[in-house]
Amino acid sequence: MKLLSITIPCYNSQDYMEHCVESLLVGGEDVEIIIVDDGSKDLTPEIADRYAEKYPTIVKAIHQENGGHGEAVNTGIRSASGLYFKVVDSDDWVEEEAYQKILSTLRELSGGNKTLDMLISNFVYEKEGARHKKVMKYTGTLPENKIFGWDEAKHFHKGQYILMHSVIYRTQLLRECGLELPKHTFYVDNLFVYVPLPYVKNMYYLNVDFYRYFIGREDQSVNEKVMIQRIDQQIKVNKIMVETVDLWKLPNRRLRKYMFNYLEIITVVSTIMLIRSGTKENLEKKRELWKYLKEYDIRLFWHLRNGIMGQAMNLPGKGGRKISVAAYKISQKVVGFN
Repeated sequence: MKLLSITIPCYNSQDYMEHCVESLLVGGEDVEIIIVDDGSKDLTPEIADRYAEKYPTIVKAIHQENGGHGEAVNTGIRSASGLYFKVVDSDDWVEEEAYQKILSTLRELSGGNKTLDMLISNFVYEKEGARHKKVMKYTGTLPENKIFGWDEAKHFHKGQYILMHSVIYRTQLLRECGLELPKHTFYVDNLFVYVPLPYVKNMYYLNVDFYRYFIGREDQSVNEKVMIQRIDQQIKVNKIMVETVDLWKLPNRRLRKYMFNYLEIITVVSTIMLIRSGTKENLEKKRELWKYLKEYDIRLFWHLRNGIMGQAMNLPGKGGRKISVAAYKISQKVVGFN
């Protein structure tokens, strides 16, 4: 069995996927690299096959009809033979020294008497044109270099979230929690991180800058204009998050608080994108989203609305919308949207 399976979802990724794959190959035989070609129309399939042919014991190339990022991740989970599982997007890469530390830590912990469910590490926003690279760290919030549970996690600051770039899950946990990401939907990375969390008992935080998250392409899904165009998909993910996990039933107070905060920021992003688009249609969708929350779970509705960000999102009139946009600007700096 491999130690770590890494899935690279690829759609028309010919211009940057090789940099991603090359950065992962240094993991050697401990690693299984699953390149999922999601119905690409460029040279992605040929590049994937070339790597699989050259490194038959490390690289697996899978070709499928286009199903979107989520379906490529689903395929990776179904195909993975590794004890642990990670997603690395095709325009991102990993840092070699941190990678080696992660592999040696996983190796060590896999032989221990406690089952590790999730390993967390830092990621770097490789933002095009930015002089200073923002690093998402968890120092001071998560204990370092030891296995711990939710009770030992301290308060997460606003904007300090465990994102897809930060996590390595135990593969079997992803299967046991029934994670199935929706097809043809962007922003499913939020579901990938959020849905399994209640199943996570044992965690480990390694304070290394492992994942390099490239941000700055105009066609990128976190580009603000693109997000507004795809707002229905953002709302869909938002609603799935609401419906998949009943936060009130989570027994651990700290986990519950963290997941409420995460759901709040996703709802803020949905709301502000609808406001920033400025169209009557989208302002109506904003009202519909909050009406949906009120009808689905009145307690959750008030919890989100009474949060600091929630209050800013729901101020009336043009003046209220200006304050909402100012609140988003703060979250934008923290979350790193371009």
